[in-house]
Order: sequence, then structure tokens, then C-alpha cells
Amino acid sequence: MPVRPLSTVPKPVLLLLMLGLCAQLLWHFSHPPERPDAANLPPTPSLPALQVLSLGEPIALSKLLLLYVQSFDDQPGLQAAYHQLDFKRVQNWLALSLQLDPLGRYPLYLASHVYGETGDPVKRRQMYDFVYRQFFADPNRRWEALANAAIMARHRLDDLPLAEQYAQALRERATGAIVPDWAKQMDIFMLADLQEYDQALALLDGLLHSGQITDAAKLRFLQERRAEIAGWAQPH
Repeated sequence: MPVRPLSTVPKPVLLLLMLGLCAQLLWHFSHPPERPDAANLPPTPSLPALQVLSLGEPIALSKLLLLYVQSFDDQPGLQAAYHQLDFKRVQNWLALSLQLDPLGRYPLYLASHVYGETGDPVKRRQMYDFVYRQFFADPNRRWEALANAAIMARHRLDDLPLAEQYAQALRERATGAIVPDWAKQMDIFMLADLQEYDQALALLDGLLHSGQITDAAKLRFLQERRAEIAGWAQPH
């Protein structure tokens, strides 16, 4: 009997086969120990192995990986599992998901909004730094996660220099039309909070004279903030 090439197999059939193989792999990784342990998230498999396993459907496999990682906060008998996880391994799984689906935003949403909101400041910082590193691969798509990390670093970690570092990256790299003005301008106000008034005023003046701001209400707001910051800069 002649054997048909794989390319002739309908995509839905290939997808079912891929899901079956993924289920076997994930069962192997997630087979529960006698006592549940949220910290037992295993090391990631290799990207080439997963690319073969995906059978041409890396986005679907990326989503399965995220479901697998999220399952570790929902094991019987575990409470407050997020802070028990090995966040280095969580980052590796999220990065692997992004490698399979570079346009996906959910891995960075999880890092910034979910794992980045644990009660442990050290682990929060790990997640925010992960978002910062991943941001540079696609700033105009990944700006939202970094903007949230900047806000959280400012108000939850009380680390204004770190927040300003993230905000500066947004201003310099997230320059696309889809990125809102408030995200692009966050750096100015972070600098003012740091009492770096001259830098903040220089950025504001450049923005006001650039012609980029055409909305009258936004222009008036920035002019008012400039006057306010200039007042703070005056010696008392």
C-alpha cells in the first residue's frame, strides 16, 4: 500500500495528532508527586524538540505550554502557590512560549500582571526584569506589559529609579502610533519624581516644540505640567 506524504494529511488531523503528543509530554511533566508541591515546575524542554512536536502549529503549542504553567497554581492542597514557584523556571517557560509565538502577548501579561503581583518583592523584581528584557524584541507590541511593570515598580516596590529605567525604554523604543501618549510620556514624570527637573523640562520642551501634540487638551495638560515642574525646579 502506498504511503501518503505528511503534507497530504488535513491540518485538523495534524492538529489532533499534535495535541495528543502534547498531552503525553505534558502528562509526563505534570504527573503529580505524592505530596503536591508548587515549586516542582520542571525545566523546559528544548525548543527544537517542541518545534518538531508542534507539527507546524507553534501558536497552539505555545498556548498549551501556558496552560501547563498556570496549572501549577491550581493543584489540590496548595495555597498561595504563586510565591512558592521557582520564578527562574517560570521565566524560562514564558520565554519558550514567546519563542513559539513571538506575536503572543499573554506570556508577558502573566509575567507583569499575575506573577509580578506576588507578595515577594524579590520575585516581583525578577518578573519585571523579565518583561523589560523581552520588551526590546518587539517594543511596539510589548509596551503594555512594560508600562505596567513601571507602574508596579514605582508603587509596589517603591523603586523609582527602576520605574524610570522602564519608562525611559518605553519613551525611546515604543514609538509606534499604536502606543498611547501616556506610555511614551511616563518617563518625563518619573524624572520629575526623581527631582531630575532639568531632564524632565528638556524632554517636555522637546515634545511641546516637536509638533507631535495636536490635541488642544493634551497640549494644555503638558503646558500645565511644565509650569508645575519648572516651579519645583526653582530654588527655595
